[in-house]
Amino acid sequence: MSKKKTYIILILIFILAFFAANLSYPKYFNQGIDYLNSKLESLNFKFKLPHFPDIPFKLGLDLQGGSHLIYEADLSQVEEKEKSDSMSGLRDVIERRVNLFGVTEPLVQVQKEKLIVELAGIKDISEAIRMIGQTPYLEFREERDPGQTEQILNKIKEIEGKSMEEIQKIENWQMAMEDPYFVPTRLTGKYLKKAELGFDQRTPKPLVLLEFNDEGAKVFEELTSKNVGKQLAIYIDQVPISAPVVQEAISGGKAQITGNFTIDTAKELARNLNAGALPVPIKLISQQTVGPTLGKISLEQSLKAGILGFLAILLFMIIFYRIPGIFASISLLIYVSFILALFKLIPVTLTLAGIAGFILSMGMAVDANILIFSRMREELRGGRSYLISIEEGFRRAWPAIRDGNLTTILVGLILFGFGTSFVKGFALTLVIGNLVGMFTAIFITNNFLRSFSKNKSPR
Repeated sequence: MSKKKTYIILILIFILAFFAANLSYPKYFNQGIDYLNSKLESLNFKFKLPHFPDIPFKLGLDLQGGSHLIYEADLSQVEEKEKSDSMSGLRDVIERRVNLFGVTEPLVQVQKEKLIVELAGIKDISEAIRMIGQTPYLEFREERDPGQTEQILNKIKEIEGKSMEEIQKIENWQMAMEDPYFVPTRLTGKYLKKAELGFDQRTPKPLVLLEFNDEGAKVFEELTSKNVGKQLAIYIDQVPISAPVVQEAISGGKAQITGNFTIDTAKELARNLNAGALPVPIKLISQQTVGPTLGKISLEQSLKAGILGFLAILLFMIIFYRIPGIFASISLLIYVSFILALFKLIPVTLTLAGIAGFILSMGMAVDANILIFSRMREELRGGRSYLISIEEGFRRAWPAIRDGNLTTILVGLILFGFGTSFVKGFALTLVIGNLVGMFTAIFITNNFLRSFSKNKSPR
């Protein structure tokens, strides 16, 4: 490869490294841009220099605080062949609920009959737990025939004050358990397309606006057509919310729920209706909460360990390998900037395990450089020229670097596919780090050494 081509490649590498470094940590660059823009403005220039986007790192709950919840699903009433679908449906409903709660990037995983929910950065965990387990059931009920109402009320009076043993001896005693005024209809929350907060046009009172899907719209129109002049009651979780009188048949599939709502309670009801009902009952069996202070301490300690380890590696490379060690250190700095930029762009959720995987991959990147330099030394001691030693050093080191990194990547992919969320964080950063590490060792360090034309042995 000609020197001109090598220099062009190096320029491209430094341009990429510049963008990666400023994407990883744009604070000082953006401050400089602000200063230049103020000078341009004072000179009456209309255009402004752009900033680098300040994309935050995604931190796991062990670094920013949060909760790790484990639920157990009751599948006793579900057939064996339908259990997998029930758990998938459960996961989807829980995901919708925590997303509506405003949690940033929640993690919801299924493991056999257990559901793992990770809520990073959550402040009100008790409210989140309540919302996850809540199962709002929306239904519409029409008026009973007056004769039936009278029979049920009479049956209720008949069983009053009696023991359960006495009640069970009464004929048709189950009738007393029914709603005396309204009877359930086909129209339930399963036909709901969306629910949202609204306000009464006559009074500024909040209400919940409902919109049904196509099938639900037909059912609603049929229901209102046969109940003109009668009450149509709206129930949530078996509790009557309102019972408006139907004035005329309603087409279009839109309705509203009125009641003694505040804006917050109306929003919450709409949110829960949109999330849907749980397909199977769940029970919270484990809860681990990491406070934001503890997460901050863990992050600071991890960063301190990473920085100290990084500096120790740079010092080792420079002391033992001189000029090639300096090039390897520059490559390592570029490697770190690439990795951090990728973590932001993908994005990767960083956990303590993930940081450990990143630091381990950094060590493997250094190991690749050491293998290359060791082979180069052998070639130089054999009397080869500097450029030939570079070629042979990389050629002889490549099989060991390739095999070591590929086996590590393979193990990382297996861990990512079958491990828990904590193991997946470690595996993902390890795989990304190894891929970028091979690139920097073989491509960047190689071109740095080629650009150094003096025939000097790395001692």
